Formats: sequence, C-alpha cells, structure tokens
Amino acid sequence: MVGMLAGEPYEIVEAADGFEALEKAIQLRPDVVLLDVMLPGLDGFEVCRRVRANLDANSIPIVMVTVLDDRESRLAGLDAGADDFISKPVSRLELRARVRTITRLNRHGRLQSAIDQLAAANQELRTAYDATLEGWVRLLDLRDHETEGHTARVTHHVVELAKRFDVGPADLVHLRRGALLHDIGKLGIPDSVLCKPGPLTPEERAIMEQHPRLAFEMLEPVAFLRPALDIPYCHHERWDGRGYPRGLSGTMIPHAARLFAIVD
Repeated sequence: MVGMLAGEPYEIVEAADGFEALEKAIQLRPDVVLLDVMLPGLDGFEVCRRVRANLDANSIPIVMVTVLDDRESRLAGLDAGADDFISKPVSRLELRARVRTITRLNRHGRLQSAIDQLAAANQELRTAYDATLEGWVRLLDLRDHETEGHTARVTHHVVELAKRFDVGPADLVHLRRGALLHDIGKLGIPDSVLCKPGPLTPEERAIMEQHPRLAFEMLEPVAFLRPALDIPYCHHERWDGRGYPRGLSGTMIPHAARLFAIVD
C-alpha cells in the first residue's frame, strides 16, 4: 500500500507488527492509521481498541484494511473503534481518495479543536480579567464606605439602560467594565480628602476632581481596558460644558459616559 500512496503529500511511517503499530500511533498521532486486521503480535482489532483507550490518541481516524469482507468482521472492527474499512485487493484510486478525504477531515477537526480550545482559554482569561476588576472595586468600597454598594447598583442599571439604546454585546462588555471602574481614580485620592466626613474646601474639591484623570492614567496603559475608558474619564463631564476634568459639552461627551451620568 505504501507504493500506492507514492507521490501524495504524506509522510508515511510503517510498522512491522501490532505492538509497533500501537506504539507509533500513540507516539506520532498521525492524521490517519491504515491498519491491517491480520497483524503479528496484536491483531488489528486489538490495536484499534488500545488506540481508542488512549486519551492522547483516541481521536485518530483508523481505516482497517483486510481481505475479510464478511459482516461479522466489519462489525467487530466498528466495535473496536474503526472508522472505515477497505477490502483487499485494494484499489489504488480508492485508497488515495479515502486517505485524502479522511486526512482533510481530521486536519479540519484538529483545527476546529484548536479554535475551540483557544476560545475557551480566551473566555477564561476574560473571566479572570473581570474578577480582577471586581476585586479593585471591592478594594475601593472598603476604602470609601460612603459609596459602598454604589458601583454594583450603577453598573447593573447602566447596562440595562444601554440595552434600551440597542448597544451591542461587544460594546456592553466595555461599558460594564467602564461602569465598574468609574471611580477607580479615587484610589489615588488621599484619605484626608476621600474620607473627610464634612464638606470639602475648594482646595480639597480640586484634589477630588482629579480622580477621572487619575483613572485615565491608571487604565490607559492596559490595552484591554482602553475601550472602557469613556466612563471612568468622562462621567463627570456635563452637557453644558461645566463638568470636569476637560469641560466637554454636548455630543463631545462619549455616549457611554452620558448614559452613565443619567444613572449615576
């Protein structure tokens, strides 16, 4: 059969008996195994069973090649885990076509598996990111008891409001993160100002009003948080231009920050 596949773009590895076939299948994990039923050592059925029992190799496509074409043998092969049968004498054209098709499907399956694994890892990373953000928020709540619980409430309500404005799922992710972090800049405000029980002096008010700029400086270097910066940086801007820190007005204020200001 090796000669029948000459000229095809495959690297072919042969095995002299069932034990060697099993070892190479597990070690190399090829795109397809062409397995003769009548092998010395272990027969093809047993090799197939053991490959299927191996967690690292159990997805390899196995085509059994044999002179046996009776129903019982095929059923035994399928029960052992074979994917297909080719009966001897083997047609060169049929063999090439079968191997080409199975190889293509297997490579596609591996690619899809890799994509799925990457997506799962990406989701785990996003979950870890969001858990980190929520940890920052809890830290701020512990420091600023006056606003404890405020962040969770406004985050929930601004997400619901944004849905009414048909904000898409991807933008909702950034909006939620921005809402969670809207006061994160207060971590840079001294306790004497942040935790003062009475009214702030004009000088203290000027210090407090630096927290949006501090939030920008904290978050802007973090690439995945840049799309969420509108709320932390701009949620104290005002439609009439009398807000801070930049005095933006009207539609110069980002839409997410305007929605958040309503809820806040």
